[in-house]
Amino acid sequence: MTQGTVFNKEEIKIVLFEGISQAAVEVFGQAGYTNVELLPKAVDRETLLAKLSGAHMIGIRSRTQLKQEILEHEAASRLMAVGCFCIGTNQVNLPVAATRGVPVFNAPHSNTRSVAELVIGHTIMMMRKVFPNSMAAHRKQWNKSAAGCYEVRGKTIGIIGYGHIGSQVSVLAEAMGMKVIYYDVLTKLPLGNATQVTSMQELLKTADVVSLHVPATPETKEMMGAEEIALMREGSYLINASRGNVVVVDALAEAIRSEKLLGAAVDVFPKEPASNTEAFESPLVGLESVILTPHIGGSTQEAQRNIGREVAGKLINYCTHGSTIGAVNFPGVNLTHSPNTIRLLHIHHNRPGVLQKINDVVGDHAINVLGQYLRTTEDIGFVVLDIDAAHGREKVSVIRDQLSEVPGTIRTRKLVSDEEGDHTILE
Repeated sequence: MTQGTVFNKEEIKIVLFEGISQAAVEVFGQAGYTNVELLPKAVDRETLLAKLSGAHMIGIRSRTQLKQEILEHEAASRLMAVGCFCIGTNQVNLPVAATRGVPVFNAPHSNTRSVAELVIGHTIMMMRKVFPNSMAAHRKQWNKSAAGCYEVRGKTIGIIGYGHIGSQVSVLAEAMGMKVIYYDVLTKLPLGNATQVTSMQELLKTADVVSLHVPATPETKEMMGAEEIALMREGSYLINASRGNVVVVDALAEAIRSEKLLGAAVDVFPKEPASNTEAFESPLVGLESVILTPHIGGSTQEAQRNIGREVAGKLINYCTHGSTIGAVNFPGVNLTHSPNTIRLLHIHHNRPGVLQKINDVVGDHAINVLGQYLRTTEDIGFVVLDIDAAHGREKVSVIRDQLSEVPGTIRTRKLVSDEEGDHTILE
């Protein structure tokens, strides 16, 4: 990043890919960031690099891949923050972004309600055989029958993973008269009349409907295989709206064909098409008692607006104030504006002695330090210095230059606050 170049808010270049909600553009505009380009879809590598050139912040969803080669490309040299306008961040090489001094923000909870509603919809459609009966009707077949169709009222739903989404599914399911049990690796207080069980095996043996709401971790990879599905009640149902690698789809397909399970609903898959023009392939294709949806759990207008506002807000707070709360790959520092201060940000490799060298630099100048903040991860350190503008304005550029020479430094930034506390961004 070029040292000493001044950028006011309206000069900060922001590029949003993949049809991110207009709500994000509105939030940026309200904060004074008006140089925003909104692209309707994901782009190829060459276009991505062209759009990255000169960009300070970018927003992506799940299809844009920010791998090491992209992040380390000259086109990304000015990039200082990435917003993932979705839950997942697997599309970004997070360690490389961190070592480039680029925090990555996401929206882990903004689509919670949308996913929970889809799960309840899937539950009703499976237990009423809506999907196979609809397909038959499209083939001009009239299969009016109560055979194999059930009310959800009085049935037991077992929720694996009682986080933000799982707990909302719990509330909605109970409102429909279902009994709710849940399993989580942590002890969680129940909402309503839900009951936590002590093992996943107990849940699988008890529930009429099993709904998965776990993150993608080494521990959850293929956690629902043939052995686990065999523990489920005969004639029960499975829903996966969490992560694609949580379920062994071959085992699920066999359980459907053998009628061990009466139905399943799957919204996420181990391998998903890179675009809407690519063919979808899965062992579950053609099984009419399986509802297949194209990863649309959070794909509602309400969720996309919420995500747009949340992630845009996080990017603004970082760009304006240096706040990294909500970054998935960075030390978390929660900061607001400080009127009449000059704020220095120092991002460095987390190694012994860096803070001492920073303080040595500051101590060599007769300035009034109003505040100092330090947070670290295993690999990255983040120091924020607030300097009294009345006494340090003439020296701060020299101080920043010297801080940039501290061994282990990744990046420095300078933020200047006016009397109203509104920051101008300098690089």
